[in-house]
Amino acid sequence: MIETIPLPTTDDPVDRAFWQGCMDGRLLVQNCNDCGHVQHPPRAMCPACQSMELGWKQTSGKGTVWSYTMPHPPLLPAFTEIGPYIVAVVEPDDFPGLRIVGALSNPEGDSIGGIDPDAVRIGTPVRLTFVQLAEDVALPCWFPAGAGIPPEKEMQQ
Repeated sequence: MIETIPLPTTDDPVDRAFWQGCMDGRLLVQNCNDCGHVQHPPRAMCPACQSMELGWKQTSGKGTVWSYTMPHPPLLPAFTEIGPYIVAVVEPDDFPGLRIVGALSNPEGDSIGGIDPDAVRIGTPVRLTFVQLAEDVALPCWFPAGAGIPPEKEMQQ
């Protein structure tokens, strides 16, 4: 049985830049250098033109809730301590049509959860923060835009 929150492998060549960007306070999405297609999650090949010439673009850290859910009860025991929490599908403002899944967090980014479920609806504007889960893992999370964020936690521009 999984007793701790599962953590990603951060040294895979396909998504290493994504995880490094998160550690640096930047949310990166993959783009095809040949056709311009933007994709998330990262993949080894562009699904639009099959090119393997891929690069990275930084998001603004602003988006809109496209969908969301609150797991009841958590599927793994490790998530019980952080519940209740909301998982949202967010459309970044600067990449229409792209969807990024992430937990909602308090603006300080010190833990997952802490957001009143009544404060979230489809269409809610959100901002990006990062929750440090391990020495090499910062998880991109979102919070309702009206909640404010301390300047030291703002996404790097």
